[in-house]
Amino acid sequence: MKTRAAAANIVHRVINQGQSLSALLPRYQQEVAAKDRALLQELCFGTLRWYSRLDAMAKQLLDKPLKGKYQPVHALLLVGLYQLLYTRVPAHAALAETVAACKRLKADPFKGLVNGVLRNVQRRQQELEEKVDALPQLRQAHPNWLMKRLQQAYPEQWQAIMAANNCHPPMWIRVNETHHSRDQYMALLAEQGIEASADPLAAQALRLGRPVDVTTLPGFSEGHCSVQDAAAQMAAQLLDPQPGELILDACAAPGGKTAHILERQPALKQLVAIDMDADRLERVHQNLDRIGLEATVLQGDAARPQDWWQGPQFDRILLDAPCSATGVIRRHPDIKWLRRPEDIAQLAALQSQILDAQWQQLKPGGMLLYATCSVLPDENREQVKAFLARTPDALLQPLHDGDTPQQPGWQLLPDEHGRDGFYYAKIAKQA
Repeated sequence: MKTRAAAANIVHRVINQGQSLSALLPRYQQEVAAKDRALLQELCFGTLRWYSRLDAMAKQLLDKPLKGKYQPVHALLLVGLYQLLYTRVPAHAALAETVAACKRLKADPFKGLVNGVLRNVQRRQQELEEKVDALPQLRQAHPNWLMKRLQQAYPEQWQAIMAANNCHPPMWIRVNETHHSRDQYMALLAEQGIEASADPLAAQALRLGRPVDVTTLPGFSEGHCSVQDAAAQMAAQLLDPQPGELILDACAAPGGKTAHILERQPALKQLVAIDMDADRLERVHQNLDRIGLEATVLQGDAARPQDWWQGPQFDRILLDAPCSATGVIRRHPDIKWLRRPEDIAQLAALQSQILDAQWQQLKPGGMLLYATCSVLPDENREQVKAFLARTPDALLQPLHDGDTPQQPGWQLLPDEHGRDGFYYAKIAKQA
């Protein structure tokens, strides 16, 4: 009962108050029994992943919408629907616990309504699903504006992208090869009964057969591995840091890429990691401390480097720019409902400003790697294309055969290999 009520409150706060699932979930998990925390996470992630589809089904069965102070009850209905349609929770338990949760929401008078709607769904499931699934944006549970942008950008792949966004994300780890080679670490995992497979693109990446508690990973507390998606691991690999270089990791929090750069190249002159968010910078410190690495960690605005850096220009810059995060929706399903179409133009303007500012911090002959976890061209290909056009000393360094100034960069889509969506463009500064 408590778990369903907590899930309903979280879903309500995400959808109706615009709060972040990543911020809400840990707080509510402290309020439920330890044994129920995984269930709470599953209910929140699943209900938000399929929100618009569940919402459309519920609305078919309601005489009038549940608005205002009754919005948490509507969210509870969707949590109940998710259990019936997508989980192995026995139907009788899903019904009983969801109805009982009305009491914790101070909504006792709605018990009959919740019970009636959920039982109606059980009886009419096929009919209700067929009606909802006639619309692709509801069938794949994406906002209409995002579906249209994906259709326009990827006419042959848009449906596969939306399907990938609705999958449970795999767990990837990054092997710290200062301790073990990837093959050696895979053997250590096998000894622990943990199945893993190597990624063909990311040189230190292993995909686990199933998610595990990080404390069961050999040497995790000593920094022998870290949790990081394979697509994100490509950043340090493509940056290719060299001994004696001064490197900037801009927008560095929570520090996974910072640590990976240092793991790949321990002989740097200095690595500077900056981010605006003081709380997220604490995560950078924690990651570096666990692995036993050192960097210069500064709080600062990447668009205003003059405020936090008076040193020499950098040899290489990793600019992991603020973005829509549309490439990591399967890890953060609330992104679909929190992001607005007008956000994309605002983000693109900010990215442009940061690119221009960071270019001034790069020494002639240096290299900048532009990265986002977005799949939208406005933030990626079009952004870099415009930068190259206005920047005479910027030279695109192709990452693959199709990477040209007319179609710059490398777009990784969320795919069957289980990687997140990511974009990379490598740009050299003329000496």
